[in-house]
Amino acid sequence: MRTPKTTAGSPAGDTDPRESSLFVGSVAKAFQVLEAFRDTHREMSIAEIARAAGLDRSATQRIIYTLEHLQYLRRLPGSNLYGLAPEVLSLSYNYLRSRRIIDRASPYLVEMTHVLGETSNLQELDGHEIVFIARIPGRHLFNSDFTVGSRLPAIYSASGRAMLARLDVAERERIIAATPIARITAQTETDPELLLRHIEQAGKDGFAIVQNQTVIGDISVGAPITGHGGLPIGAINISVPSTRWTAAKVEAELLPHVLLASTSISKILDNF
Repeated sequence: MRTPKTTAGSPAGDTDPRESSLFVGSVAKAFQVLEAFRDTHREMSIAEIARAAGLDRSATQRIIYTLEHLQYLRRLPGSNLYGLAPEVLSLSYNYLRSRRIIDRASPYLVEMTHVLGETSNLQELDGHEIVFIARIPGRHLFNSDFTVGSRLPAIYSASGRAMLARLDVAERERIIAATPIARITAQTETDPELLLRHIEQAGKDGFAIVQNQTVIGDISVGAPITGHGGLPIGAINISVPSTRWTAAKVEAELLPHVLLASTSISKILDNF
């Protein structure tokens, strides 16, 4: 289960929310069970769910029983395995429907994909990660493993760096410190000082381009969508393979579309 987040700009030494009398442990455990169904953990027994969730078997069994009757989990017919049920999607659907930025950005994503033939993405910052909240597949689908809800470390992504560049230095440093620094590819940048310089450059340029940071053969361009006060509320991104593109070609041919979309959406949202 993800560690509960502190609010942006809060001191790093804040008290763990789990220690508060307001924190409901049983609710947290229910989400630990739901989040156990990740990656390849699609169908599991009670014992497997308990191990994946880090809970004891008794608590896991009670939570599974409750979630099954609430229709968030279902037991596979003729087996002792459980999987997520369609009702889980209602949580994601309600979230996506509540995000005005998706409605405003979608026409621009569709237009970019139609004109360029490449997949267009809308992402937002969540702690030290970016989250895909809209994705329009193009004729040349690349990185097909990424879908709405997928996450990447912000510091390694073009969209993440473009959004982090809109935050103050202290907040950038806090997010870098909160990120598990590890090589995802042989070329992933892990020097915090160099990462800060990349983010600073994104602030000067108004965009970021990264290559081979999370996927070998990937070139990604991203520009921030800003709200009141210039703070980032999202980012427009296109990622393409280096077999068909170079960084220079991305900057010359894709960046203008990304910048136009991000700037236009920022203006629309700022007027609401």
